Formats: sequence, C-alpha cells, structure tokens
Amino acid sequence: MRDVPNLLTLCRVAVIPLLVVLLSFPRPATRALAALLFVLASTTDYFDGYLARRYNVISPMGKILDPMADKLLVMAALVMLAAWPEGGVPAWMVVVILAREMLVTSLRGIGVTRGVLIQAEELGKYKTTLQIFAVTALIIRDPYGPIDFHLGGLYFLWASLVLSVWSAVSYFRKFWAQAVGEPADRGDPGPRAGEESRHG
Repeated sequence: MRDVPNLLTLCRVAVIPLLVVLLSFPRPATRALAALLFVLASTTDYFDGYLARRYNVISPMGKILDPMADKLLVMAALVMLAAWPEGGVPAWMVVVILAREMLVTSLRGIGVTRGVLIQAEELGKYKTTLQIFAVTALIIRDPYGPIDFHLGGLYFLWASLVLSVWSAVSYFRKFWAQAVGEPADRGDPGPRAGEESRHG
C-alpha cells in the first residue's frame, strides 16, 4: 500500500504519450477519448493524495513527483491544443503558463538546496483545478446544446492564467524572504510534517 500513491502518480506520467498521440488527430472520436483519458488521469491526483494521507505514507519523492506529474500532464495537453489548426488555445497563454511552472519549479529546487521548503498556497490548488476544467473543455471543443465547450474552456484558462501569475508572484516573495532575506513572518514555524501541499 505504501507504493500505491506513487504508482498512481507515475500512471499520470505514463498516459502523456497516449494523450499526445490522440490530440495529434483532433477528430471527434479521438478528442472524446482524449478528454476521457485526461479526466481519468487527473482524478488519480485526488486518490494518490488521499491514500498518502490515509495511510501516512507521504514521502519526499511523492512531494516532488505529484506536482511534477500534474504539470507535465496539463502542459502536454496545452501544447498540443496550441498546435491545433483551429479551435485550440492562443500560444502566448501556453507560453506564460509554462514559464510560470518552470520558474516555480526552479525556485523550489533552489530552495531545497538551501534547506528551505516553501509551502504551496491554496492558489496552487485552485490554479490546477481550473486548468483541468479548461483543458477538458478545450479538448471536447464542440458545442453541445447550449454549452459552448471551447468558449467555456477559454474562460477557465483565463482564470487559471491570472491565478498562475498571482501565485508565482506570491511564491517568489516567499522564496526571497525565506531563502534570500529574512523570514516574512518570524512567528510562523512553517509547515508541520505531513501538512505540505502536493500542489504548486
């Protein structure tokens, strides 16, 4: 049971090549299958976190693999959507989101080398949730009845973009305070063992 959370995390990474192949042929059937695969892979994020907390098997590797798997899954889908000839997403939005993830991941790596663990905020969870909704709707793309999935997906993507930039600024301020300057709040002892967020 100790290895199940990490195995679920690795499953999210393993489905990325298949997702990329499906999104390379944006036909109705392949888009529906890709959307289903993306949703199923995304739901494993909840279960691996639940099992890790339920059986107290939160590991340093899990804290690194889990947010990395989320980022790889979402970014792979967004890059493929930006490459669609029509009905995709603006490439500049993908660039901004990708740059944010690279910045935060780099800062987290620098912090680890200095013995500093910067706790992710709730914004990171909200950002990831919005991105999952956005990507799912954008993959479906076609309108069904009164629901315009492409337009709805763009709204979710815009919201996630705002949170991405906002959380990146907040994360950078925490990094600067804890890893470079003085602690932002001397009364804050930092995250207790087992309470670190698995999102970023």
